[in-house]
Amino acid sequence: MSGKKRTKNKKEPHVKIIPLGGLGEIGKNMTAIEYENDIIVVDIGSIFPKDDMPGVDLVIPDITYLIKNKDRVRGYLLTHGHEDHIGAAPYVLSEVPAPVYGTRLTLAFVEHKLKEHGLNDSIELRVVTPGDVECIGAFDVEFLNVSHSIAGAVALAIHTPAGTIVHTGDFKVDYTPIDDRMMDFGRLAQLGKEGVGLLLCDSTNVEKPGYTISERRVGETFMDLFAQAEARIIISMFASNIHRIQSVVDAAVQYGRKVCLVGRSMVTNAQIAIDLGELFIPEGCLVDIDDIDRYKDSRMVIITTGSQGEPMSGLSRMAFAEYRKLSIKPTDMVIISSSPIPGNENSVYRVINQLVSSGANVVYERLAEVHASGHACREELKLMHALTQPKFFVPVHGETRHLFQHAQLAQELGMPGDNVLIASNGNVIDLTQDSISISGTVPCGSVLIDGLGVGDVGEGVLKDRKYLSQEGLVMIVMAVNRETGEVITGPDVSSRGLVYTREESELTEGIRSAARAVIARYGAIGPGDINDFKNEIRTSVRRFVSGTIKRSPMVFPIVVEV
Repeated sequence: MSGKKRTKNKKEPHVKIIPLGGLGEIGKNMTAIEYENDIIVVDIGSIFPKDDMPGVDLVIPDITYLIKNKDRVRGYLLTHGHEDHIGAAPYVLSEVPAPVYGTRLTLAFVEHKLKEHGLNDSIELRVVTPGDVECIGAFDVEFLNVSHSIAGAVALAIHTPAGTIVHTGDFKVDYTPIDDRMMDFGRLAQLGKEGVGLLLCDSTNVEKPGYTISERRVGETFMDLFAQAEARIIISMFASNIHRIQSVVDAAVQYGRKVCLVGRSMVTNAQIAIDLGELFIPEGCLVDIDDIDRYKDSRMVIITTGSQGEPMSGLSRMAFAEYRKLSIKPTDMVIISSSPIPGNENSVYRVINQLVSSGANVVYERLAEVHASGHACREELKLMHALTQPKFFVPVHGETRHLFQHAQLAQELGMPGDNVLIASNGNVIDLTQDSISISGTVPCGSVLIDGLGVGDVGEGVLKDRKYLSQEGLVMIVMAVNRETGEVITGPDVSSRGLVYTREESELTEGIRSAARAVIARYGAIGPGDINDFKNEIRTSVRRFVSGTIKRSPMVFPIVVEV
């Protein structure tokens, strides 16, 4: 290594990089970067609940480590406004408040979330623009413009005592971006010449060769499809994809159609973008959902949520005739302007199949260029590596296979294998100017959000919910005389999710007989016998039901003392 010799007794700076989410998974992105007494956090993301999480609304990272060190957290750096990067903001910031840095659109989305949780007056939001440098604790942070599927996306150049860390956020190389804001190739190359110690780079599309298509190409496809459509057009997409909403609006204006926005998040995000000047909808073009019947189908475009098959989204409710104000017609052209997030494939194709069954003309990614990924493919990833010329590399933002593929790509580009590190959530990555290693772990994992409950739904609750959904429920209610211990009313039996109504009476009588047999054996039920009595009722009833219909429902004996 060239340069001046270091004084032997001078302590070499060690910076810690601690991924709390986003490694081994798509979403839930959050990374803490720490030097001595200062911690900054990159992104505060959430993830869709999996199919085996019934009733769960949202999944966020475990922030036990941040809570333990909350006095050292100096700020949050947001790369862009997608849910997998800002979705956990109100839950994290309520526990570990600190200033939040991001571009205008990103912080506008965050501010809306904070207002919904009553936190908008307690969290400082600091708007940055690409090119800005912010001094945050021991770190100088540069915000660099990148292309993605949302306005206001940035990469970060974090200057630390152990060298410069470049965090790409989510990015793609788009030479014709919708907003004409080109990725800052010049500054990335300059950073590479100055010396990048560590590159943390998006790995989502590393398996895909070549380049992603430009967002403008999607706009051209919309124009072609609008020219073909003779009736109503329904387009589903992410509510945060403001550039694509603009492309739909432009096509609607070109072909004399009105636009209706459906879905709470779609309406909210569009209004935020309009207020910030990031989305332009001509006056008179936008119509309310209650007014669409005033226009011919050939003059209507509906932009809705539901591109990931979410059960309560606008498109899903339309497809399954559960939306009072809108239903699918055989004359509709339905465009699914997205690709399924890994894990959502079954939900997406379930909705597509239902739409096809309804007679609609369904257009999706495999049939036309109606979606452009916001993530770099292999050739674009190679360009990022070539521009930044990092000494060390840690792949981020991807499932395990993506991380391994990206690590292999870095070595194909000439990086020594010892300089490439594949980490997991919770690993403490120790970075110096001359080395990178994993030096320990911190608590990590997932916290489940269910309604107003944060973290109160654990494995036990999920297990019960899945069990109830698969096996059903039986409730047996009895009243016991407090003084004599005699059962004076009941057992009354009710069940849910067990059998069809026509079979219920026979089964109910059998359950009642099984319970009565236990009551007869006990005779008088003393105060200390109630738990044992309930357990015997539970065992006897479950044995009867299993022997009769080969199911093992959850049995709830309820004893009321009177």
